[in-house]
Amino acid sequence: MERLNPLDAQFVDAEDQDRNASFAIASIAIFEGPAPTYEEFVAAVTRRLPMVPLYRRKLRTVPLRLGPPVWVDAPEFDIRYHVRQTALPAPGRDAQLRSLMARVMSQRLDRDYPLWEYWLVLGLSRGRWALISKIHHCMVDGISGTDLYRAVFDTSPAPDDATAGRPPAEPGAVPAEPASLELAARAAADLAALPVRSARAIGEALANPGHTARQVSQTARALARLAPSVVPAPSSSLLGPIGRQRRYTWARASLDEVKAIKAELGGTVNDVVLTAITGGFRALLLARGEDPQPHMVPSLVPVSMRAPGEESIYDNRVSILMANLPVHLAAPAERLAAVRAELSDLKESKEATVGEALVALGRYTPYPLASLSVRLAYLLPQREIATVTTNVPGPTVPLYAMGRKLIEIIPYVPIATRLRTGISIFSYCGQLTFGITGDYGTTPDLEILARGIEDDLAGLMAAAGLPGPARPRRHR
Repeated sequence: MERLNPLDAQFVDAEDQDRNASFAIASIAIFEGPAPTYEEFVAAVTRRLPMVPLYRRKLRTVPLRLGPPVWVDAPEFDIRYHVRQTALPAPGRDAQLRSLMARVMSQRLDRDYPLWEYWLVLGLSRGRWALISKIHHCMVDGISGTDLYRAVFDTSPAPDDATAGRPPAEPGAVPAEPASLELAARAAADLAALPVRSARAIGEALANPGHTARQVSQTARALARLAPSVVPAPSSSLLGPIGRQRRYTWARASLDEVKAIKAELGGTVNDVVLTAITGGFRALLLARGEDPQPHMVPSLVPVSMRAPGEESIYDNRVSILMANLPVHLAAPAERLAAVRAELSDLKESKEATVGEALVALGRYTPYPLASLSVRLAYLLPQREIATVTTNVPGPTVPLYAMGRKLIEIIPYVPIATRLRTGISIFSYCGQLTFGITGDYGTTPDLEILARGIEDDLAGLMAAAGLPGPARPRRHR
């Protein structure tokens, strides 16, 4: 039995409060053919399960929310519940795959079972097949989710693990699930010990006053920089109530082209990517007849707080930045300059330390109070954030599954509260994909955002004096 950390538990509390949210993150991995049979695929996944023990555990909530939810071994684990098969209708192109992904991600994961699903998708054009990986955000963040690819895929056409070719091993004896009374008793004991842990933390801080003073000073400066973010964003169609169903699409880019833009116009890869996203939102607002204004699109930008070597620890270790996307600027080069200045200011202010400090504080806050705070926050109408944009670096070398080469990875980010769109960026072997999530009822024009991102990258290429994209990317 293992307790969720405070940040992981927040995703559970938020999902409990927001009936229209599903806090699963996901991706589509597209492979060269031929597609495996369902039985072959199940056997391959089963052989790799020991590498991801969390896949055999399910979530249990503690009575009366006395403590955070816990992971317990699932006593009747059935791999065929989690590994599913479907097929695209003809012609099996991007449009059909987008529709399937939207339907899969509109459904919440069932907490009576371990919180993940793999969908084997057949029928893609040109003999390809796909794997939709769906996993609850309380289990992983983007970085540790990416590391799962290294656990379940291979780095060469020949399987990397020593179990290849062997029948799947039978799992050992699974302990009985703890009773609700036991969960409550353990949580109560943990609450009773909290003052001791808090006193120890205070003692450690007083023992190193210089370090503590620097941390307090940095957090205070970051809070001052973050304070304007609590001001509601100007009204726009990007914010408002959402339903349970989703739309989904994506844009594509070449990482080499993004680096070439960076080399000519300055900034970082992330600066160029956020500039292209800004251009996409500008195009969307204009298409809706709205006048893009400064501070109209404040974006939540998750920042990984993982130390090197912690990628394979499956939990959430992130903080946040609040970046205003300059949608009011028409010229791509001007937008890039504004994005560079915004992100540089955010880094200088160390705004991410605020989120890190709040997560640390959560370790010394009684869980019933922390849980209530999260759920109450979701009852308030949120007007300070218009979207979420998360950038996750993926593998730089080709991966394989059962000897088939992985061609492309397309990410998915969930949306909740009043956010009607969210964008996740993922890099793989020199390619960038922008997975774009939208609320079904309010974003029928989501393709305008995707096309706007690609058009803005072309505009940045032109501003940098570079030749345009070598090929159209919108449809495959």
